[in-house]
Amino acid sequence: MDFDAAHEALRARRAALQGELQALTARPADATPAVSFGKRVGDGTTEAVERINTTAAARSIAASLAEADRALAKLDEGSYGLCDRCGKPIGDERLEAIPWAGLCVACAAARPGDGKRVGAGAGGG
Repeated sequence: MDFDAAHEALRARRAALQGELQALTARPADATPAVSFGKRVGDGTTEAVERINTTAAARSIAASLAEADRALAKLDEGSYGLCDRCGKPIGDERLEAIPWAGLCVACAAARPGDGKRVGAGAGGG
């Protein structure tokens, strides 16, 4: 794994995400101070729905930014490439495709609450 290339890719992703987040969270000059849903579809309802969608997008971008920050921190501390959950190597192919990946394929596939336990051996109940 080329750590310099990973570092550069993560810095570029972080910068792009910060730009997107700033654009989404910047207050428009003509923003209405209060928007509420009404009984009829109109400008207020449209604006409220747009704000909800913008908020959801901003949260998603903020989560992606946190992933990039975590990967950069792992590079600095020397643990980049190790799964945050099980501690096993993530794999070069996965890191080349997703440099901000914090989980190996097995841990990423095991969704919380589905009964799967990564790293537990047979009978490890």
